[in-house]
Amino acid sequence: MAMLPLRRVELPTGARQLRDAWLSDLDQRLRTPDADWNLIVRDTLFELAYPGQGTWGERVADASLATRVALDACDPRNITLEPEYYADVDPVRFARAKPLLWLWYSFDRLPVGGQNVDLGVEFRRMLAPFLFARVGKNFKCFQHVEFSYGYQLEVGDDVVVHRHVLLDDRGGLTLGDRVSIADYANIYSHTHSIVDQKDVLALRTVLEDDVRITYHATVLAGVRVGRNGMVGALAVATKDVRPYHVHVGIPAKSIRVKPNAPPEVLSTHREPDRPRP
Repeated sequence: MAMLPLRRVELPTGARQLRDAWLSDLDQRLRTPDADWNLIVRDTLFELAYPGQGTWGERVADASLATRVALDACDPRNITLEPEYYADVDPVRFARAKPLLWLWYSFDRLPVGGQNVDLGVEFRRMLAPFLFARVGKNFKCFQHVEFSYGYQLEVGDDVVVHRHVLLDDRGGLTLGDRVSIADYANIYSHTHSIVDQKDVLALRTVLEDDVRITYHATVLAGVRVGRNGMVGALAVATKDVRPYHVHVGIPAKSIRVKPNAPPEVLSTHREPDRPRP
C-alpha cells in the first residue's frame, strides 16, 4: 500500500489572522474570572447565526413568536440536552458543561462550521480544555461529534476523532495518546440491564495508546482496548481487545496480530477475560 500522508493546506493570510483573532477573543472571554458562559454562548451563537443583525437583545425586543423561539435557543438556559434527564447526572458539573456542549453542537450546524475543516478543528481544540477532564496536545476533532457529559472524558496527545462519533463518557472514558476513532463509531461507558432498562451500570472504558477504532465500530461499556489494538469496521467489542490484536465481527474477536507487535503479544493463546465489576 502507498504511504499517503496528509497534505498541508494553508489559508490565505487574512483569513488565518481573522480566525486566530476570533478564537483568541473567545478563549479569553471564557477564561475571564466569573464569566457567565451562558451569556457568552448566547451572544456567540447569535453573531454566528445572524451576522449583521445587531445584538441578541435588540432582535428579541421586536421579534415575532417564531423568531423569539429561535433567538431564545441561542441561550443554553432555554434548551435541554439529553444527559440532563439522566438520574446520575451531577447537576453542578453539568450546569458548567452545558453551555459549552451547546456551543460545540450548534457550531457544527451553522454555515460557518459544518464542513469548514480548518476553523472547525481549531475551534474544537480551543473549546476542549474547558469541557473535558483532560486534553493533550494536537487534539483533532471533526464535525458532529457528541458526548454525554464531556467532563468525564480524558484525552491524550495527538488524538483524532472523525465525523459523527459518539463518545459516551457517562461512566468515564479515557483515550490514550495517538488514538484514532473513525467516522460513525460509538464508544460507550454505560449499559442497561436486559431486564429493566432503568437499571444502569456505569463502567469506565479505556482506549490505550495507538488504538484504532474504525468505521461504524462500537466499543461497549467497561471494555479496555489494549495498546495498538484495532476494532474493525462494523465490529462490536463486547470484551477487552488485546494489545496489537485486530478484532472484527459481532461480537468482535481477534483475527490477527499486527506485524509490528512485540514478541510478548504474538502468541495466539487466548488470555482469560478480565474480571468485570
